[in-house]
Amino acid sequence: MNDRTTAPQFLLVPGAWHGSWCWSKVQTALTERGFVSHTVDLPSLVPAGSEGRLPGMYDDARAVREKIDAIGAPLVVVGHSYGGAPVTQAADGAANVSHLVYISGFALDVGESLMTCFGAEAPDLAAVEGIIPVRDDPETTLYNDVSEEERDAVVARLLPQSALSFAEPVTRSAWSTIPSSYVFCDNDQSLPPDYQKPFAERTGTTYHLPSGHTPLLSMPGELADILAGIAHSDVR
Repeated sequence: MNDRTTAPQFLLVPGAWHGSWCWSKVQTALTERGFVSHTVDLPSLVPAGSEGRLPGMYDDARAVREKIDAIGAPLVVVGHSYGGAPVTQAADGAANVSHLVYISGFALDVGESLMTCFGAEAPDLAAVEGIIPVRDDPETTLYNDVSEEERDAVVARLLPQSALSFAEPVTRSAWSTIPSSYVFCDNDQSLPPDYQKPFAERTGTTYHLPSGHTPLLSMPGELADILAGIAHSDVR
């Protein structure tokens, strides 16, 4: 157990198409290990059928930063997949953030977006509208190591993501000023390890889980052990 008055807390940021509910199993595991955790819903997660100009990555980053400031306590901020982008933007300059953790996440550099980080041309942001539907075959790409029953329940909860969230580039790179770690998902079918590697190289420490893209669901205890270890290292 930990002294909750001194141990850092966690802010857990979801990836695309997911609400904060996706962290529930990890939150339970962190509570069992004596840690306080928080989550945030991102504005770029939008209802089916949404059209026009929708909230983007900057809106997500604003929501994350508001949560960071509201918590106030020392924080380890964790971003899964797309969630790494608003974390990278939001955490820069936050005095109470002691560590960043990217889980198969996008540790973007200044000027990069999810659309451009692998070499695609930047779009005209003023013209970006509408949604990015849940990706094809999420049962395989996102949840290849999740039980069929849980997988079906989770897929039913997914929502579209605003296209603007994938198009807006970060203007800050918090990983360059805050100690950061990367958790490789070694059996990821969505962002394979070779694609995770450039982002991991921007962080100071790397960890590996033999999981698919979403260890939040398939390996919550093992993931919580990694997060707890990072938190302990921050207070030593």
